[in-house]
Amino acid sequence: RAYIHVLDTITCTEGFAYDRRARRCIDVDECRTLPDPCRGDMQCVNQNGGYLCLPRTLYSQSYARPEQPSYPEASYPDTSVGFPEQFPPHRPSAPCVLGYTLGEDGACVDIDECETESHQCNPTQVCINTAGGYTCSCTEGYWLVGGQCQDIDECRYGYCQQLCANLPGSYSCSCNPGFNLNTDSRTCQDIDECETNPCTHGCLNTYGTFMCNCDEGFELAADGTTCIDLDECSFSDFLCQHTCVNTPGSFSCVCPPGYYVFEDGRSCEDLNECESGNNTCTTAQVCFNFQGGYTCLDPLICQPPYIELSDNQCMCSAENPACRDRPFTILYRHMDLSSGRSVPADIFQMQATTRYPGAFYIFQIKSGNEGREFYMRQTSNVSATLVLARPIRGPKTIILDLEMVTVNNVINFRGSSIIRLTIFVSEHPF
Repeated sequence: RAYIHVLDTITCTEGFAYDRRARRCIDVDECRTLPDPCRGDMQCVNQNGGYLCLPRTLYSQSYARPEQPSYPEASYPDTSVGFPEQFPPHRPSAPCVLGYTLGEDGACVDIDECETESHQCNPTQVCINTAGGYTCSCTEGYWLVGGQCQDIDECRYGYCQQLCANLPGSYSCSCNPGFNLNTDSRTCQDIDECETNPCTHGCLNTYGTFMCNCDEGFELAADGTTCIDLDECSFSDFLCQHTCVNTPGSFSCVCPPGYYVFEDGRSCEDLNECESGNNTCTTAQVCFNFQGGYTCLDPLICQPPYIELSDNQCMCSAENPACRDRPFTILYRHMDLSSGRSVPADIFQMQATTRYPGAFYIFQIKSGNEGREFYMRQTSNVSATLVLARPIRGPKTIILDLEMVTVNNVINFRGSSIIRLTIFVSEHPF
């Protein structure tokens, strides 16, 4: 309970406070005034000029609270108070209290129980010296349980954002694939994998990973990053009217010779060689266009006894005996027909141009219908229609003689006329 008088100020040594009424330094009860002076399950024991931290079990069994000198009741005053008189330094007249020892200058000095290993700390604990005593504590990452320092499992308390590995006295955080550990060593930051261009075409960064996408006409391969071409032609036989050709990311339609690809890019349209001039016909010939091709027609030559009546008609005169029992006229006509055309189909019409009173007309196929692909259907007394009854596959050229028989029983007349119809059947159904 020493004090030092410096000028007009009384300063007490550590662990004491000056009492103005008693005019002396009195002991401070740290166990009452300090918040949690001892850690863990240590018991705080006040000492003269300090305090001591002892295990509770050890304190209850081996220690009794030391007697404190009785002083007059006083509140704890300021540690520095102006005082007019000068007092000589106070020297303890009694032996030092527990936790202190007498120094060479006769003053009580603190005993470092941790350095002298005179403490009672458990081997798992750490000794911390205090004024007049010591404290048994645990290192960071451990807590005191039943007098023993046990490791704190930080992973149980969500110290890490993603992955956590508990370590003795510590812990270690890590991140799932697709993340990097931040500088705080606890939280994770998403990695933008798209910055390294892992995809062949397009890349979309997502939380913790990424997704690759492909341009139109491609599909994602099994590796999830490369794009392979889609064979659109294998999806359907109806993408193109004729031939489908696969191309990288798309497809194109190709038409056979004699056709061109229409504006829709898929269907085939006939190329009219006669109009475009892309033909080999001479000036004496007539160019006749049909689906997918053309033909050059030679000038009409009427075989005797027929004579030319016009550019496309031959006539056998009734005055000529050789014309008896022969058709009176032969009219030449040409037409084209798509291969495999659906049936039945009306393809040609025939009618009488001259009508005689009391006459009636019979229409029939005289020749060229050996396969029975056609028949005549009479639509009126003076007309009939040629009907396609069976599909025909090309390329093929068919010549039909369509006969119109005129019968007049009033004047006992029977005569006929022929239309020689040449049909060019295309190779393709378009």
